[in-house]
Amino acid sequence: MTDAPPRERLFNAPLVSILVVISIPALFIVQRELPDGGVSLAFRPASLLDGQWWPGLLTAMFVHVGWTHAGMNALGALAFGPPVARRMPDAAGAVGFLLFYMACGVVAALGWGLLHMESQNLGAGASGAVFGLTGAAIRLLGRRDGGLRSLTDRRVLTISAVLMGMNVVVGLIGLMPGTASADIAWEAHAFGYLFGLVAIGPWSRMFSGRTGFDSKADPGDPAG
Repeated sequence: MTDAPPRERLFNAPLVSILVVISIPALFIVQRELPDGGVSLAFRPASLLDGQWWPGLLTAMFVHVGWTHAGMNALGALAFGPPVARRMPDAAGAVGFLLFYMACGVVAALGWGLLHMESQNLGAGASGAVFGLTGAAIRLLGRRDGGLRSLTDRRVLTISAVLMGMNVVVGLIGLMPGTASADIAWEAHAFGYLFGLVAIGPWSRMFSGRTGFDSKADPGDPAG
């Protein structure tokens, strides 16, 4: 009689990544009950000039323009959050993952704001943060050992080019469902993606607890 192999769970995403996914629609429910519908929590690029950028630069990622907007970001976080969260295990890693997610959102909003500093348009949504998770997850593509692919890896460059190309097209044409009455801040998506792509290496080293990484197979991979 042989021992049967252990059964793997069908759905084994880290809890912290699931909490982020759940938080998106949950916060939207709360947002709808606010007197101003969450408008005061959005980010206005011109606030970088008049000094009123806080706290909108941070809180904008927690409000959305509708259920479709919130749902799409939740699905994106569900798809790309778990592999990033697995790279930062345990309680310290969970904190690191949450900080990484928020940092991606802040960088995305700030980058968009710096390009449109005189604009009074309001920016809202977790898209920049989710694109940051996407960029980080691309670095983990196909790596069973949890190591990162090099920034110059052909697959990383190809997928990044395709995603950013689609991002620009969708942003300029405005084909994203549920955003008919709002401009798509495609630049914020790009800033979030690039930050996640580059920052996942040093960021995860701070929170993963790993002491080394064999970079011989992928020259250029950061230690971690």
